[in-house]
Amino acid sequence: MKKTQLNDIAKILGVSKTLVSLVLNNKGNETGISSETQRKVIEKAKELNYTPNNFARGLRIGKSNTIGLIVSDISNPFYSKLARTVENLAYLNNYNIIICSSDEKPEKEEKLINILLNKGVDGLIISSTLYSPDIFFELKEKNFPFVLIDRHFNNREFNYIGVDNIEGSFEGTSLLAKRGHSNIGFITLGPQHISSLNDRLEGYKLALKSNKLKVNNSLIKYLPFEFNDTHIKNAITDLITQKVDSIFFANNTLALKSLPIIKSLKINIPKHIAVISFDDIDVFEYTYTSISAIRQPIEKICKQSFEILIKNIQRASNKVTHKELSTELILRESTNK
Repeated sequence: MKKTQLNDIAKILGVSKTLVSLVLNNKGNETGISSETQRKVIEKAKELNYTPNNFARGLRIGKSNTIGLIVSDISNPFYSKLARTVENLAYLNNYNIIICSSDEKPEKEEKLINILLNKGVDGLIISSTLYSPDIFFELKEKNFPFVLIDRHFNNREFNYIGVDNIEGSFEGTSLLAKRGHSNIGFITLGPQHISSLNDRLEGYKLALKSNKLKVNNSLIKYLPFEFNDTHIKNAITDLITQKVDSIFFANNTLALKSLPIIKSLKINIPKHIAVISFDDIDVFEYTYTSISAIRQPIEKICKQSFEILIKNIQRASNKVTHKELSTELILRESTNK
C-alpha cells in the first residue's frame, strides 16, 4: 500500500501542502488557520493513516531523535549485549536507534556512516574497524556528535569509552603464570590495526615479562577475521605440539568456537591445558568446563557513551572525554589447577 503523503491530504481537501504541513506540525493557530480547517486536516490525516517522515524532518530542523550504532558484528555476544543495552537507553530517552554491522570491513563502515548521515541521524556510537581516523576528523570538523566505543585511535581528540585492555589482559595472563603455567599460548585475530586486540596482546607480553617468562612469538597465533574451524584446529594443534600448558583467547568468539575443537582433540580443560578468554559471556558459565574470563562493564560503557552523545547532540558540552574503565577477572573451572 502506498504511503500517504502531505500532497494526498492537500488534494483531497482542496488546500495547499503548506497548510497541511502547518496544521500537522501544530502551527495552525499561530499562522491563523481556522479551527474548522485544522479539524478537517487532522481527521483526514487519521483516516488515511498518515505518518510523518521523521528522517526528512530531522534533515530540515537538524533533529530526528534517531542515533546510529555501528559495531563490527552484531552476532558476537559482546556486541549483541552492547547493542541491546544502547537500544534500551535510547528507548528510555525517547530516541530511535539504527543498528549496523561493519563485518570488520573498513569500506563498509565508511559506507554505513554515510548512509546513516543521509538518513538524518542526530549522532553516532561506533566501534570502528577503520585503519585511519580521517572520516572522524571530518565529522568533528562539522561538529557532528559521535562517540567511539571499545576501539580507539592513537589520539585523544575524539570521545571514547572503553576498557583498559592492556591491564585486563595483563591480569588474566598473570593469573595463569601465578598458577604455575609457564608456556602460555595466545590466539587472536590479525595481525592488524584494531586497538583493543593490539592492547590485549601487549598486556599478554607485559605479563610474561613481569612474571619472568619469555615471550615466544611462535606461541602467538593470528587467525583471519573470517576464520573457520580449520584455522582454529591448526592453531591449537600447533600450540599443543609446542607443549603449551594454557591458552589465552583474545575474545569470546575465538574461545567459544575453540572449545568443541579442543574437546574433539581429546584435550581436557583444565587437566591438560588451562583456558581464559577476554570478554565474558553468559554461556561461559554453562560450557562442559566453565571458562574463566576478563569481563567488560558493558552497562557502564553504554551508559557513559550514550550520556556523552546526548550532551553533544543537545550542545550541552563540547568537552572531549577519553575514558578507560576497569575490567573484572572472573574465575571459573578452566583455570583451576
